[in-house]
Amino acid sequence: MNLFSKQDTKLIKGCKANERQAQERLYKLYYADMLRICFRYLKSDDLAQDALNTGFLKIFQHIQTFDAKKGEFGAWIRTVMVRSCIDIGRREAKFNETVSPDEIEEIFIQPSVLDKLFVEDLLKLIRLLPAATQLVFNLSIIDGYSHKEIGEHLNITESTSRWHLSEAKKQLREMLASSAIDKPTEKTKKK
Repeated sequence: MNLFSKQDTKLIKGCKANERQAQERLYKLYYADMLRICFRYLKSDDLAQDALNTGFLKIFQHIQTFDAKKGEFGAWIRTVMVRSCIDIGRREAKFNETVSPDEIEEIFIQPSVLDKLFVEDLLKLIRLLPAATQLVFNLSIIDGYSHKEIGEHLNITESTSRWHLSEAKKQLREMLASSAIDKPTEKTKKK
């Protein structure tokens, strides 16, 4: 057992005993990573902060259910946080249930555009998507959920999930194409 596992075990025991110091240490330890997850899933900083607080409340209320034999503690916390984001995202999102499979198209983004982007740029563009589309995009592309799983989490059909993913790709492609990222600047024109 490594040092990190021993610290995690002690921290978990403290939280299970409802020790405020242990809860505070756990919150500080996972705060930044969990906030990044919430920002990725939700459109506004207020919603992200709401999901973060709701997620930590659920973690502290249900820490008794964590079983180290079933998985790693950080993964359990992340799952709780993602589900909190899904709950808030579902409440905020408006899903279009009248989608036919014919409306779904595959989108291609030029590799040269992607090479010039930073992760922060992509995250900013993703946050510009409509709430429902952003939520489906994150669940599918970033977290690897299937359309069936997304449908179950969000109470939508698989075809609606596919449509939102297709729409996200289409809108991102349009945003990338209209941005100055791939357009030559004055310096590159002179070379």
